[in-house]
Amino acid sequence: MVNADERRFEVLRAIVADYVSNHEPVGSKALVERHNLGVSSATVRNDMAALEEDGYITQPHTSAGRVPTDKGYRLFVDRLSEIKPLSAAERRAITSFLDGALDLDDVLRRSVRLLAQLTRQVAVVQYPTLTRSTVRHIEVVQITPARLMLVLITDTGRVDQRMVDLGDVITEDAVARLRTVLNSALSGQRLNQASATVAELPEDAPPDLRDSMTRVATTLIESLVEHPEERLVLGGTANLTRNVADFPGSLRQILEALEEQVVVLKLLATARDQGTVTVRIGEENEAEEMRSTSVVSIGYGSRGTMLGGMGVVGPTRMDYPGTMAAVRAVATYVGDILAGH
Repeated sequence: MVNADERRFEVLRAIVADYVSNHEPVGSKALVERHNLGVSSATVRNDMAALEEDGYITQPHTSAGRVPTDKGYRLFVDRLSEIKPLSAAERRAITSFLDGALDLDDVLRRSVRLLAQLTRQVAVVQYPTLTRSTVRHIEVVQITPARLMLVLITDTGRVDQRMVDLGDVITEDAVARLRTVLNSALSGQRLNQASATVAELPEDAPPDLRDSMTRVATTLIESLVEHPEERLVLGGTANLTRNVADFPGSLRQILEALEEQVVVLKLLATARDQGTVTVRIGEENEAEEMRSTSVVSIGYGSRGTMLGGMGVVGPTRMDYPGTMAAVRAVATYVGDILAGH
């Protein structure tokens, strides 16, 4: 026989399901009609009274219906025994959509669009943190006799191009020697280490390459430091406006907060592990402006190294199992794509 706590959790689960689906306060009569709870209406009413007393549900106005509280959603999420798998069709859609990506920028843009479409929420993806990236290769291309193009390629697939005006002509042989020196010194180094190494290269360069190396090093350092303006990609912000009733009086401040990269980066800061989905519900969010939202996030990466975070922001009234499944699946595919770059 099911004990009272388990029975009440089943009532809570049913209330969450109906409220997420219909956005209407849920009454005991509707629960009995829609869900096979195996108990009488009177028992359901008693269980709802107990859940309300314990703070898991509340009565928004003087109707018979109840809605989940943040505490109720938290219990529901914590009791999810496993994240439901995506359907084969959903997995195929993710694969085909992301496999066509041309480079890192395209991968992240596609990921955001895909997450926003799958969850109907605001999707956020953090660029791979440069301090965790390593130099894969530096290409040096001679554009004119006195102008070079530097192409920095990282292990995460990031490609950064910079032009260098040398102020004097340079031979093809000297360009080849520059390329060899740069790759010998920097290949495989973390980007924050590489910037320190680059600064020392002009001192060690042969006299005939010293001026060129100084200009190359100065330009290359710009590629090796963090670019804060490029750290996030957002998509699906308009999805919030579809659920205006979920944000009474707070939608504008949420939209303004999403424009602040610092706020969004804090939302993703809890995503510290690959494969582990984190859910922050309502008042659990540190930023006051975001306390009428829920944030579902995860870390993504390749070869066991976490590169950044991704997730979705939406109302507390969201499909948690489906959202968690979509966030985890997209993160897995992005990690696989970056590992293959």
